[in-house]
Amino acid sequence: MIPESFKQDLLNRVDIVEVIGRYVQLKKAGANYTGLCPFHSEKTPSFTVSPAKQFYHCFGCQKHGNAIGFLMDYGGLGYVDAVKELASSVGMPMPEWQPRSPEEAQRRGRETDLSALMQRAMEFYRVQLKRSPRAIDYLKGRGLSGEIAARFGLGYAPDDWQGLKGAFPDYEDAALVECGLVIEGEGKRYDRFRDRIMFPIFNRRDAVVGFGGRVIGDGEPKYLNSPETPLFQKGREIYGVGHARESMHASRRIVVVEGYMDVVALAQHGVPYAVATLGTATTPTHVTTLLRSVDNLVFCFDGDAAGRKAAWRALEVALPLIPDHKSVRFMFLPQGEDPDTFIRGQGRAEFEARLGRAEPLSSFLLGELRGRYALESAEGRAQFLAAAKPYVLQLTAPALRIQLMNEVAEIGRVSDDDLRRIFEPDAKRRDTRPGPARVDKGRPGSPEWHLLVGLVADLDLAEHVDPALLTAGLPETGALLAIRAMTEQAGEAPTFSVLIERLEGSPHLDLVLRAEQQSDERGFDRDTARQEFRDALAKLDVLRRQREVEELRRRGLASKQEQAEYWEKLKALKRLQGALPGVNGSPPA
Repeated sequence: MIPESFKQDLLNRVDIVEVIGRYVQLKKAGANYTGLCPFHSEKTPSFTVSPAKQFYHCFGCQKHGNAIGFLMDYGGLGYVDAVKELASSVGMPMPEWQPRSPEEAQRRGRETDLSALMQRAMEFYRVQLKRSPRAIDYLKGRGLSGEIAARFGLGYAPDDWQGLKGAFPDYEDAALVECGLVIEGEGKRYDRFRDRIMFPIFNRRDAVVGFGGRVIGDGEPKYLNSPETPLFQKGREIYGVGHARESMHASRRIVVVEGYMDVVALAQHGVPYAVATLGTATTPTHVTTLLRSVDNLVFCFDGDAAGRKAAWRALEVALPLIPDHKSVRFMFLPQGEDPDTFIRGQGRAEFEARLGRAEPLSSFLLGELRGRYALESAEGRAQFLAAAKPYVLQLTAPALRIQLMNEVAEIGRVSDDDLRRIFEPDAKRRDTRPGPARVDKGRPGSPEWHLLVGLVADLDLAEHVDPALLTAGLPETGALLAIRAMTEQAGEAPTFSVLIERLEGSPHLDLVLRAEQQSDERGFDRDTARQEFRDALAKLDVLRRQREVEELRRRGLASKQEQAEYWEKLKALKRLQGALPGVNGSPPA
């Protein structure tokens, strides 16, 4: 794990306005900056970046976080990669937070060496492309320009069994075999890729990790990919995702196609938001990575049996991963067409029109299942319901699951209640169990709400909250619970951006963000926040004392000791009420 101290120091040094400003056009608006949200389509800016809190928030789609979270959500980076990128931007070396074992140190060093070899191989292939009129003519014949070839780093592997000797004088180096560039067998060594157009495969850090080679002419196999290596795992990498990053955020969608040439051809013809899997079926990592970056994911397949089979595999992977606010759709091209040939023949407008008509995941699922059974008979409908059940139950998006169940019930000619009994036999029993007690969120204007707003505006105030006050007979409103959660984290989370990261997934996060919005709208400075905080503390103390007095009165004041205690507490309460809004022990002004 990355040490908390390093992460906090990093977030303190990074300017979140500068980080987000690389991708979003921001304008100064008072103490903050605003712009069009990069996470959803909008015409009026609802995206706010706070330099004081090092925090961003969209009031439209509710996306929020710190600089690390932005690079993860917008750039599709993993957590460690996002931290590395930020650290590099401010010149902070990543810490060695745990001594590496000799094996780990050797592995890391080996990966660095292999990356350098792959980069040198790409440069070699690019030079060879310029020297091969045949390869250049092939690319021109496919409608590709020199500019697009350069953008994707295309190259050419010469028709030579040991052509890479031109890049690697030490052709016997074992690393060339380890990274998949050279094959060794029966005492001989030779290049894996020969007489092929070379497509370098970049990871999310824009480092070359593998290659795809497309044969020139009619040889077999048509496409040859790098093998699995310490750098390259087909199930994790996505071809073209780095080139598509900017455009897919602008269009809010990404198209997944099957081949490297499809990706490059679509970019050539004005559709730069396409990517491809690497000669393997769609994996959960592919879907999760892409849905983290966009709201609309479209799988584009050939319309033949193989294409529909691949689409069905993608559907099965996506079902448990798609949330309610995202969409996964499927686009099938005419028989004999692929994205490359289609866009060259029909053009960008027709391709994007078909994208707009792509079939939603639910429609594709139900259409495929309906076609397998004779729905005019009771037996056929029963078979349909049995086949639909495992797919529906995989859905974790609650709204989509309900919608799909309604449609399944209609097709199967059963009531919604009957379908629930079929799909979820224990649903009725679960529904009759008492639900969790309803928690009052704490209305705006209540003392606990003002306390929360003041605390959000100035986290230093957390040390002045008496834990006993938060547990001494006050009603457990959402605001009070949120204050408890904040004060528990305050010592470990000195900045608001770190605090929000700590509260991610907490039921109290929504209220904290609402309080932050109110403090921002009211333009709280340090003095205003502290006054709000002092007044709220005093009022909460009054409420606590009132409850104590009422409890003594309720018990009947039977003894002289109880009567004396009652009058003492009542006098103290009256004095405190008369002294509002100040109170002893409040934080310094």
